[in-house]
Amino acid sequence: MTKPDDAGAAGPRELLLVGVGTMGRPYLAAAARMGLRVRAVESGAAWDSRPVELAERFYRVRGHGEEAWAETVARAVAERHPDGLIGFAEPQVVAAALAQDRSGLPGPSLHAAVISRNKALQRALFGAHGLPQPDYLHVGRIAEARDWMTERLPVVVKPLTLSGSEGVELVGDADGVQEILARRASENGLLVEEAVQGSEYSWEALVQGGEVVFENVTRKETTQPPHFVELAHHCGHLFDSEAAGQVRAVTRGVLRAVGMRTGLVHLEFRMADRGPVLIEIAVRTPGDYLPDAISLTYGFDLYEAVVRLSLGQTVPVLPRHPVSWAATVFPTASPGTIRGITGVRETLEHPSVVRVRLRKGPGDTVRPLTSSAQRMGHVLIDAASPAEREDAVKFVRETLRVAVTGGG
Repeated sequence: MTKPDDAGAAGPRELLLVGVGTMGRPYLAAAARMGLRVRAVESGAAWDSRPVELAERFYRVRGHGEEAWAETVARAVAERHPDGLIGFAEPQVVAAALAQDRSGLPGPSLHAAVISRNKALQRALFGAHGLPQPDYLHVGRIAEARDWMTERLPVVVKPLTLSGSEGVELVGDADGVQEILARRASENGLLVEEAVQGSEYSWEALVQGGEVVFENVTRKETTQPPHFVELAHHCGHLFDSEAAGQVRAVTRGVLRAVGMRTGLVHLEFRMADRGPVLIEIAVRTPGDYLPDAISLTYGFDLYEAVVRLSLGQTVPVLPRHPVSWAATVFPTASPGTIRGITGVRETLEHPSVVRVRLRKGPGDTVRPLTSSAQRMGHVLIDAASPAEREDAVKFVRETLRVAVTGGG
């Protein structure tokens, strides 16, 4: 999949990437390998670390929110019409979809993008299409949900638009209801949902013209309630035939409901006794370096495949079954100030460990783990079998140790 695209008389085709950061850089690298011209839109916060060697021009987003991204994307498209456009992460989804829709470029659809950015819209749409999801209540202020919560404990409270488990928490008893009513009284717009029991999974798929051309299931490990922060992702999960059929029916139903056309989808669900129950959908690249792990698991470059979809190209036939067994693991530590980190060299020397990236070091503060943004880094694993992968995950957790002092 690294053969350069054919260049026409006007020169090579061009990709506009909306949002880069660290995890989006493989898109720029894939485009370079394919012989594409590349421009990129980047936030002011990430401006100083932008990979200037991988794009001919960067457009800096000035201001905050989706409106600022949309303004900058519109300026970049007006300056020169790209052949493909990818919105990388959550803040860029609608800005990218607006430009794709206006310019006739392949994308998830403006409807899918808007729905994916608001959990209350998802709940309303899934309900209208008869898709399995938790019982829920959408409220302007948490006080409006007092009686509803009390009658249905335990429940989950979540904001409408944030990601990475931010603001998501379980309320288990009457004391918890009183506490959250006081602590989150000033928040605007919340979902309160039935707490569904069952293991958590995600479904990643490449979709072209509404048809699934590749799919993967990831099994998740999370912290214990109340916050459910993700601690590991195990790609290439295989359900038994009955459960696999249920997942297939639900995922296709979701794609039809949101009007998904072309791009990468990340759908989260719990496997309850009654089958898969929907958590939420995102029509953008999943975080936590999941595309890296998926690429290793199936033996192809997921980033390059997404670039090809954005250009309207037909992707080659992609693997349906794992050829390897990858995972991302997120080391944890008790709250406090980091005194030292040991075991990094030993972890890197393990035959199934691909890389270790830590965002914190001695002197940094570790805070209580309430969202993905507070994690201290990740380890990427690639093993020859599921058993070897689990052994490697265990080895990482036993070997990579973080010593802290005090409380955070």
